[in-house]
Amino acid sequence: MYKHILIPLENSSADETILTHIRPLARIVGAKLLLVHVSDGWVARNFNQLQLAESEEMKEDRAYLEKRVRELTGEGFSCDAVLALGEPSDEIIKLARKKNVDLIAMTTHGHRFISDILYGATVDKVRHEVEVPVLLVKVQR
Repeated sequence: MYKHILIPLENSSADETILTHIRPLARIVGAKLLLVHVSDGWVARNFNQLQLAESEEMKEDRAYLEKRVRELTGEGFSCDAVLALGEPSDEIIKLARKKNVDLIAMTTHGHRFISDILYGATVDKVRHEVEVPVLLVKVQR
């Protein structure tokens, strides 16, 4: 079944929704987890081409990912993390292909109309561009 699950994290309370949902599945199938957060601020988007110093956003995001990896490995999961830089949907798609994942598990916020256009773009692009199943879990409020 699923052996390598990519989980995009937002560094927000929404992350607990997807992690709570995916833990039992990953445990049952023995899947390796790949956590990804995409820093998308100005420095992150221009980091490589302008050879910039890491921003506070990037440092905080890296620390957050490291904390989540420690938490999940402490629970017995095999877990890696990637801090990507740029456009979230593009980076998630690239990682899914590069790392040969067989499932992407991510949250959706369940906005309405205009908010869906603004905030649902990442989920929408990812689910249309990848060849693997995408599990969408609505954020619990």
